[in-house]
Amino acid sequence: MIHPTADVSPEAQIGAGTRIWHFAQVREGAVIGQNCIVGKDVYIDFDVVIGDNVKIQNGALIYHGATLEDGVFIGPQACLTNDRVPRAITPDGRLKTAEDWEVGSIR
Repeated sequence: MIHPTADVSPEAQIGAGTRIWHFAQVREGAVIGQNCIVGKDVYIDFDVVIGDNVKIQNGALIYHGATLEDGVFIGPQACLTNDRVPRAITPDGRLKTAEDWEVGSIR
């Protein structure tokens, strides 16, 4: 079942029994397994691979490079980026350690 407001590329593969809800977007080359639930406002980028029996809650963002195995649960508003070590490299190319971070607060 694909909700009429969902935007699913004809180049995406959607498994049997998968439900894609309101305003979700599934890009070209994405592969979604069987019996999955893709919630409202979910974004699935191109070439993402999702196994069987996966539940992706409302507003989650799954970006290029992500692979979800069978039975995975993604909570609401979660963001899976394509950056395996985000902001973890210093300007000179060294992997950051705890000493490289500054502790701060939000005012």
